[in-house]
Amino acid sequence: MRKALGILGVVVVVAIAAILIYASTKPDSFRVQRTVSMNAPSEKIFPYLNELKRWREWSPYEARDPDMKRAYAGPESGKGAAYEWDGNKNVGKGRMEITEATPSKVVIKLDFIKPFEGHNTAELTLQPKDGQTIVTWAMYGPSPFMTKLIGTFMDMDDMIGRDFAAGLTKLKTIVEK
Repeated sequence: MRKALGILGVVVVVAIAAILIYASTKPDSFRVQRTVSMNAPSEKIFPYLNELKRWREWSPYEARDPDMKRAYAGPESGKGAAYEWDGNKNVGKGRMEITEATPSKVVIKLDFIKPFEGHNTAELTLQPKDGQTIVTWAMYGPSPFMTKLIGTFMDMDDMIGRDFAAGLTKLKTIVEK
């Protein structure tokens, strides 16, 4: 019995070591993005991206906690506009601030506080093409070890990408009316 438990212990230690080593080989940064073509001019879409209060109309994260606390700071739109949220486990706590806003791109400094700390960049781009606007929502940043370890068991691109696709689809429905 002791010998079997000893062998089991060694197998468990080796398995844990293998997972940790595998996680450490993952890239030091990540990028998730989704793109949707919209039958609307970029001038109609841009305010939904540049005015953070309007994110409540299309962002997939807003519906996950109707009681979420929200606070806005800075200008109503554009560079310096900021939004803080504090909600349930589905949305966590964080802050975003627009650092760049042009008619073709909105760049946001994105700081997650809970459930895990993370500091990333979100970027929304608008590209007119053949009478439509190609809208891309991307998020990128560093991948610290804990993110790599979680990514060993969960497909972060798929998980976040589904949210981005859902948000862009909702935005498409709004702007195409």
